Amino acid sequence: MTTSTLHEGSATASPVVAAPDARLPLARLRRLFLELVRFGVVGGSGVAVNLVVFNLLLHGLSSAPMTATVLASCVAMGTNYLGFRFYAYRDRASRTKRQIALFFVFSGIGVLMESLLFYAAYHGAGLNGPLGSNIAKAQSIVLASAFRFLVYRTWVFQHRAHHDARRP
Repeated sequence: MTTSTLHEGSATASPVVAAPDARLPLARLRRLFLELVRFGVVGGSGVAVNLVVFNLLLHGLSSAPMTATVLASCVAMGTNYLGFRFYAYRDRASRTKRQIALFFVFSGIGVLMESLLFYAAYHGAGLNGPLGSNIAKAQSIVLASAFRFLVYRTWVFQHRAHHDARRP
């Protein structure tokens, strides 16, 4: 940002560079930190739902491991949508068919990633006992969550200004 000033005895203006506002990066970091905290709260509850449903299906109802992981992930996906929409990203663009579709498309990709990671750990690394299956499931959730965080904040729950700027 530049401003013009008149020097004493000079009729010409010279540009002066304004000092950057140190609060802007701090405010941006604070917003990102709070967003991560809210994402973590919703994600943490989603992990709990995911693990409870997974254990109920796999160990309680003797479902196949891949069936248990996919169904548990899908149930958690539904509860996460509600948490993200009404808590973590409630200040973002209002609910639209596009937003809902993007959420479920990216969540579906996340479920696929999570399932492949679970499969690799459960069958490939031999984490297939009661404790091992939960470790495999938890690791797959954590790894797929990094992807989810990035796509949810970037494409699904956009800031209103970012969303409006994209309109022609």
